[in-house]
Amino acid sequence: MIGPDGENVGVVSIAQARQIAQEADLDLVEVAPNAKPPVCRVMDVGKFIYQRQKKEREARKAQVKVEIKEIRLRPKTTEHHRSFKVRDARRWLTQGKKVKVRIRFRGREINYPEIALEDLKEIAEELKDVATIEQVPSREGRTMLMVLAPAKKPKS
Repeated sequence: MIGPDGENVGVVSIAQARQIAQEADLDLVEVAPNAKPPVCRVMDVGKFIYQRQKKEREARKAQVKVEIKEIRLRPKTTEHHRSFKVRDARRWLTQGKKVKVRIRFRGREINYPEIALEDLKEIAEELKDVATIEQVPSREGRTMLMVLAPAKKPKS
């Protein structure tokens, strides 16, 4: 048993452990039920739960949520229109967001995936200074998809 001040009391009977907890006006909590003998601790359960929730909240605040943006193209998208999309992708990548590049096939376009693959490679080449390929181009049904992540900036 671990006492109210965090010191190791030693092996005591259940009745004696309950008595110690009652005298300290705290709760008796079984910490390790599978240990031989089981380990109990005298503590304030409400305070313990509050402290644990507080730590979890702080951990959630420290997490970085990565936003994923998407640009959608077609195999017949013109070079001029694609440049607008690539410019948007560059802006998002410099802001630290991931970018999904999706090329959607319609009709017989699906028979020529090499056109879309070439487009995706060109886009990756244009953005290689600000992005790294996180997911290589892959086909999913009627779409071909590639995910770009912001490039790690060298520490200066």
